[in-house]
Amino acid sequence: MLSLGTGEALSAGETDGSVRRVTNADGTANHPAPGPESERTLLNSDQVERYARHLALPEVGPAGQRRLIDARVLVVGAGGLGSPAAIYLVAAGVGTIGIVDGDRVERSNLQRQILHRDRDVGRPKTRSARQHLEQLNPNVTVIEHPVYLKAANALPILDDYELVVNGCDNFPTRYLLSDACVMLGKPLVDAAILRFDGQASVFLPGRGCYRCLFPQPPPPGAVPTCAEAGVIGALAGHMGTLQAMEAIKVLLGIGRPLASRLLLYDGLAGEYRVIDWPRDPGCTVCGDSPTLTTLIDYEAFCGGMTVPGEPALVVSPRELSPEEVEDRLGRGELAVVDLRQPWELAALGAIPGSRNLPAASVEELASQLDPGRDTVLVCSLGRLSAELAARLQLAGYRGACNLRGGIVAWLNHRFPVQRPGP
Repeated sequence: MLSLGTGEALSAGETDGSVRRVTNADGTANHPAPGPESERTLLNSDQVERYARHLALPEVGPAGQRRLIDARVLVVGAGGLGSPAAIYLVAAGVGTIGIVDGDRVERSNLQRQILHRDRDVGRPKTRSARQHLEQLNPNVTVIEHPVYLKAANALPILDDYELVVNGCDNFPTRYLLSDACVMLGKPLVDAAILRFDGQASVFLPGRGCYRCLFPQPPPPGAVPTCAEAGVIGALAGHMGTLQAMEAIKVLLGIGRPLASRLLLYDGLAGEYRVIDWPRDPGCTVCGDSPTLTTLIDYEAFCGGMTVPGEPALVVSPRELSPEEVEDRLGRGELAVVDLRQPWELAALGAIPGSRNLPAASVEELASQLDPGRDTVLVCSLGRLSAELAARLQLAGYRGACNLRGGIVAWLNHRFPVQRPGP
């Protein structure tokens, strides 16, 4: 018998057992409930030594560690986010890790993609990732999927895992993963990074999906890639490690994951904000009466074809910075239309004097605009508003413009907001 020094004893070599979870009245999960002696005799001597700091945590303990060892997690992307996420999941003892990535290592990756080394340049990312993860923890099984995730292969790949971590940096894969996880009933831990800013959320079955937050993708070119706008390497480590933490919480059923919440991180200011968001009963994928029940062509969906038969955008919207909006509002030169839902207004507030027209169409907006006055459109991050501003310009409303970065950018400048009354 191997003593942990905590009154618990483990028999080497025994591997049977399961985690029993305690769920609070509000739906959040508590730490695994203490079980009978058979639930504590789950680890061999190497595992006891390797995971000693986990075993000292009452929220994990032997049963929780056994749960991690038995878990199967898929990491999509062996890049900036996927690297730290995979490293910490493997270090934590997650027994099977799948890595999906069709790319090869480039030297420009090494500034943030810490799974790879200079000698790996030119090698498939999955091969490099597997080698370094197995060196970190030889007890973990690493499965390579050296492909790009597409509608044709997503469901069979995802179906072999119980939780998915999204480390990709493009919208087609993001929507594909969200839809596939809803259809398979898999939890999805999502994050995104750009320049010095990050965001993260957890999508649990029955608790909403990425489309509840962003029903439509931004227009092509509205959101630059990391290659175009840049990204600080440490941000990838910060957000990818956060994804690993969220995945571990979901696997163990402990704490309060970022389910139905969106975490926003401003790396330059060192500030976090968390927005609560509800599941959309009318969501086309996870709503009460879903209309999208099979995977689609996500390249076309994110390439400007947001409405069947509607051509892709060919113009970029006029954009105003938060400073420009604040200055022109002070001089009475600008109207503001906020496109967000009431729950978003309650969470973050709105620009004083703005009108709320949630989920308005181009036609609805056009009927509300003063053609002789500039109007700035506002959403959370400047994506939906950019698309609608561009479409209004195509329709002849030259005064339509977009608040660059959305209400989050406005708040980061500490400009005033108003909140809806009770």
